[in-house]
Amino acid sequence: MGRSLSGPEHLRDMHTPAGVSQRLEEGTPQSYLKDMVYGGIDGTITTFAVVSGVVGAELAAGIVVILGLANLIADGFSMAVSNFLGTHAEQQYRHMIRKDEANEIQLIPEGEREEIRQIYAAKGFEGELLEQVVDVITSDEQVWVDTMLLEEHGLLLDGPEPKRAASWTFVAFLVAGIVPIVPFIINLIVDGGIATPFLWSSIATAITFLAIGVFKARVVGGNKIVAGIETVAVGGMAAVLAYGVGWLLRGVADGL
Repeated sequence: MGRSLSGPEHLRDMHTPAGVSQRLEEGTPQSYLKDMVYGGIDGTITTFAVVSGVVGAELAAGIVVILGLANLIADGFSMAVSNFLGTHAEQQYRHMIRKDEANEIQLIPEGEREEIRQIYAAKGFEGELLEQVVDVITSDEQVWVDTMLLEEHGLLLDGPEPKRAASWTFVAFLVAGIVPIVPFIINLIVDGGIATPFLWSSIATAITFLAIGVFKARVVGGNKIVAGIETVAVGGMAAVLAYGVGWLLRGVADGL
């Protein structure tokens, strides 16, 4: 039988001197869970909102497909670009703060030492031990700057890679966002079609929301049922709003 990756033996292996050294050398693993969940939920909500609005306005099924696919590509690309630019901006900000701290260490080293001293005094270090900690940290500029980033500015030393974050957002948006349109696409290309494409779209969308919520809970260790219901509820509210707007404005399209 294989060992569980979260079992006691695996944990002991990870915390041997060799295991700890290996993990530290590999660096902090970056998580793209936020990008996947964000892209998946937003893709499903926005696409199903288009579907709901068009159906509520009592327009042709072909319009659902045209508007749905146009929204899927355009909004997905927009989200990916926005995520890329936002993540890149965070990288640039971290780099700027790092340069500022390195410059301050060169210009006013005693002032920067005092910042380290007060930071660790607040953690409970005092007397000779506190001075030893200050001496050790300030003896290496890289460690010194890293400490200032973490302790003074509350920044992580590394962050997600912008291209990967954008890619995960775009892929998740496309995969989840295509679901609400699929029944209408089938309805157009298959002889006989589907009698109630909006019903099947609603069911498929609800299942997608549920799957995203369960996936998120599985990764972060939350309650899967609660997370699934929460995601379905959020998506459902957006769909009801879009359907309501479409229904209220259903006569506008007839007058154009």
